[in-house]
Amino acid sequence: MINIKSLLASNEGFSQALDDLLSWDESDNSSISQTVSDIISEVRQKGDSALLGYTQQFDQWGASVESVEVGREQLESAWSSLPDEQRVALTTAADRIRAYAEHQKLQSWSFTDEFYNSLGQKITPLERVGVYVPGGKAAYPSSVLMNVIPAKVAGVTEIIMVTPTPRGELNNLVLATARLAGVDKVIRVGGAQAVAALAYGTKTVPAVDKIVGPGNIFVATAKKQVFGQVGIDMVAGPSEILIICDGETNPDWIAMDLFSQAEHDENAQSILISLDLEFIDAVKASMDKLLPTMERADVIQASLESRGAFIYAETKEQAIAITNRVAPEHLELSVDNAEQWVEQVKHAGAIFMGRYTPEALGDYCAGPNHVLPTSGTARFSSPLGVYDFQKRTSIIDCSQSGASALVDTASVLARGEALTAHAKSAEFRKIK
Repeated sequence: MINIKSLLASNEGFSQALDDLLSWDESDNSSISQTVSDIISEVRQKGDSALLGYTQQFDQWGASVESVEVGREQLESAWSSLPDEQRVALTTAADRIRAYAEHQKLQSWSFTDEFYNSLGQKITPLERVGVYVPGGKAAYPSSVLMNVIPAKVAGVTEIIMVTPTPRGELNNLVLATARLAGVDKVIRVGGAQAVAALAYGTKTVPAVDKIVGPGNIFVATAKKQVFGQVGIDMVAGPSEILIICDGETNPDWIAMDLFSQAEHDENAQSILISLDLEFIDAVKASMDKLLPTMERADVIQASLESRGAFIYAETKEQAIAITNRVAPEHLELSVDNAEQWVEQVKHAGAIFMGRYTPEALGDYCAGPNHVLPTSGTARFSSPLGVYDFQKRTSIIDCSQSGASALVDTASVLARGEALTAHAKSAEFRKIK
């Protein structure tokens, strides 16, 4: 039997109980931070020597300059050796992700103001992007598609994929997906050392402009520390799902949707908000019935008991208020007329509408990206998209008369800031 927390939204202590449930601070672990800092420093100073040394130590295989890059023929072989069923599924998912991404492309634009100055914005793709892909048991081909395809649609010139191969074991499905998505170079390194190599460059790993992709706490901490030297997508925490259900969905469906996040790891978070107490009991019963059928039952139970919760809300407004406070990575609105609820949702990474839209479809093949803000960061950030691989550059083209018309304004403001050279630079353009 799963011992999951039950909270009543109307109780006096609910606010503090919710804060306790949502708290997550592993990324602030000082020991991990120092270890990562040391690794980054070593790779920055010693290049391949440190990168390969750490790879040999942590991944336990004889990584060398000659063996660390996956050849193009290996990628082709991995693709051709896949069962037809997997090739079809990957291709279908890739096509849908690409079609969605095409709608996200930003375009350059310009306009002419009343003084005949041309003002605008130029859109340029990044030149080189690094994609981190977990290896070993946590190998996710879907993450290759979600991180690489938007970059390709944006027009990124070169995509470098790094992925650890514990004990030297290559993941065939990941390599095949890299070939399908169009990765330019695959290098068999991982961990904080791979992030450092992507940020600062070595002879084997070229320096990139931005690093994207999921990883463990060491990878997340490394990305946080190299930010500024390179761009990053986000510092991601454990996966999350919040489901609002009115009590009319099959409780087995809701139980399995909660399991789908809990099975990621013990720190994943699954929360159900319901307006029906009896339905919460029904979902509890479904969980106890279905848990023994799960391959990762131990992980699911640990996750639900440590970070999961059932929340009873008395009204729709109360349920929405809690949701906006949580700002979940994934939000399922398993209710009638979900479109009437969604307008009030201010903060969520992705919203899954209605009873027939499980979060799992979004993870693989619906089309929108599954790289989403976690740990409440949906309050200020967005899903990964094509726009994350494009730069915006301002364009200002003043005519002689147009510049002259702006001189007085610029001069007054510059002198107000005691920046005389700024003022005179503008004043030289004044038509006499």
